[in-house]
Amino acid sequence: MLDSLRSALLGLPRHRKRLLQVVTDVMLIWLALWGAFVLRLGFDSRIDPFGDHFWLFAIAPLVSIPIFIRLGMYRAVMRYFGNDALLAIFKAVTLSVLVLTLLLYLYGHTPVIVPRSLIFNYWWLSLMLIGGLRLAMRQYFMGDWYVASQQFPFIASRQDEGLRKVAIYGAGRAGNQLVAALRSGRSMRPVAFIDDDPGLAYRMISGLVVYKPAHILRMIERTGAQEILLAIPSASRARRREILEMLEGLPLRVRTVPDLSALASGRVRVDEVQDVDIADLLGRDVVPPRTDLLERCIRGRVVMVTGAGGSIGSELCRQILAAGPKTLLLLDQSEFNLYSIHADLVQRIECEGLAVQLVPILGTVRSGKRMYDLIRTWQVNTIYHAAAYKHVPIVEHNVAEGMLNNVMGTLQVAQAAIRGGVDNFVLVSTDKAVRPTNVMGCSKRLAEMLLQALSHEPAPVLFQDDGLCHVNKTRFAVVRFGNVLGSSGSVIPLFREQIFRGGPVTVTHPDITRYFMTIPEAAQLVIQAGAMGQGGEVFVLDMGRPVRIVDLAERMIRFYGFSVRSERNPHGDIAIEFIGLRPGEKLFEELLIGDNVGTTEHPMIMRAREAHLPWEAFKAVLARVLELLEADDYPALRQLLKETVDGYQPQGEIADWLHRDRGEKAAQSEKARLPIL
Repeated sequence: MLDSLRSALLGLPRHRKRLLQVVTDVMLIWLALWGAFVLRLGFDSRIDPFGDHFWLFAIAPLVSIPIFIRLGMYRAVMRYFGNDALLAIFKAVTLSVLVLTLLLYLYGHTPVIVPRSLIFNYWWLSLMLIGGLRLAMRQYFMGDWYVASQQFPFIASRQDEGLRKVAIYGAGRAGNQLVAALRSGRSMRPVAFIDDDPGLAYRMISGLVVYKPAHILRMIERTGAQEILLAIPSASRARRREILEMLEGLPLRVRTVPDLSALASGRVRVDEVQDVDIADLLGRDVVPPRTDLLERCIRGRVVMVTGAGGSIGSELCRQILAAGPKTLLLLDQSEFNLYSIHADLVQRIECEGLAVQLVPILGTVRSGKRMYDLIRTWQVNTIYHAAAYKHVPIVEHNVAEGMLNNVMGTLQVAQAAIRGGVDNFVLVSTDKAVRPTNVMGCSKRLAEMLLQALSHEPAPVLFQDDGLCHVNKTRFAVVRFGNVLGSSGSVIPLFREQIFRGGPVTVTHPDITRYFMTIPEAAQLVIQAGAMGQGGEVFVLDMGRPVRIVDLAERMIRFYGFSVRSERNPHGDIAIEFIGLRPGEKLFEELLIGDNVGTTEHPMIMRAREAHLPWEAFKAVLARVLELLEADDYPALRQLLKETVDGYQPQGEIADWLHRDRGEKAAQSEKARLPIL
């Protein structure tokens, strides 16, 4: 019944809620005034609100209510009633009593004598009744109405029966807000706090006992907690990792509230608990970005991102938007991806009031004429080239498309940039380009070599399609890094899906390792590295320590509240199954081809000095690649890649599924039209 009444009150229109508050305050003013008379004169004295004292009972609300309205007492939302609202009540009640006192003693003769002590009694009774009722209603609307009853089993409410019991790690402001939100929403039942502060141990906060981290097992035994919610949004990633490692062996699911940036932006609420960020399990504290490097090639300029709808491309767009470009061009061949990132950026522009022109363009980087027309029309200053096919097993058997998109697509955009006078060109590369074992890695290394060759071309470049020489004024830079957490094709979403299906979690090999970095950190470092380029550099991001994928799988299983099924624990919940390396997959990834590496002005960015081919020699390689693709001669292509790409060691024969039978195929006019410098 109480919940039904609460829902009905919350569902009233705003003007009716305010009217109800005004009527209630009038009744409380009369009650306070009557109580003041009783305290001063006793019950034996005749107090007649409708007789001799009618004038006083009539004038009190006429004085008080306008003051209450003026000082904003009816603008406060009852559910979020705070200290500022209490101060407003104190001011409003005190001022109304002072005004009433002045009217009584300075203006006019009263029909009956009003004792001076009555004014004081009226003041503190008004504070107690008006302020107290609001505090009580706040507790009622927020769900804390039942806190006291939980301490007494014989009057405990049945409202919380069946709710999942959770403990809150962090008894600070975020923890208390989370407790209030959970009680209001009735989705979970908070049963305890856990906090690192020894001064809070075994104290009561919001009706819950605070436990030390060392006493978590005791807390579980006493409260029956089934989950732990981390309410420490301001903690560093290193500290969060320490806490998660401590909680890892417990038979509880661990989840967390959003971080401070998400809370501050208003995109999420504190009670929107989410799964533990895998970056907290693996990562380190992010080095704060340098504003001058972020803005050097972006602020006030026209910027284009190719592959803008992809994992890295979309985050690049968000980071670029925050750096203040004049115009941001989004290029992608996927209509859905382009729509998604465009809608996201439009919302950000509207919310933050940014003066940025946003231009979504549907197209492919393999169209050189379209790239040149686009760059010339919008007078692009900076290009971030993130468009690429990157899934190793797929590209391994779609060789022609992978090479045409990753290599020839890069060529088309690069030569359009030279002809269009683009100032900066940054290629987003991958650690799979280092001593590759697959076609995808080869294609990305060829793209790197392409930009290196163009950067070191001393003479003006002659273009075959217009017969004109163009001086290369574009600064080309390559940024190479490993896997990013949560990208399309990443193991993280795959493992999560497999865990919630009940397993097994599939890992290719017990010893396979990978480097990991968060997408926002990678995008920030790409922009900063590109700003440091002088022409032809290969920048390598510091990815930290490599991570064993099987260890990652085990930790994810445990943090979702399950146990790992193994020979030592045959009754566990989720098994891990090893399925063997996929076509072209390596056990270990590398970031550097050689040992010739130097530092930069940024501690997380290194500058690699790697061998490259002269432009004329590399142009011949590109022409030969096109010929072999046209002829579907993949054994010869494999040999050419081994001769050109340093360290290429294919694990098997190259086979393109499209032309696997080497039957007669239609003429591929698109390949024939691809111009080479």
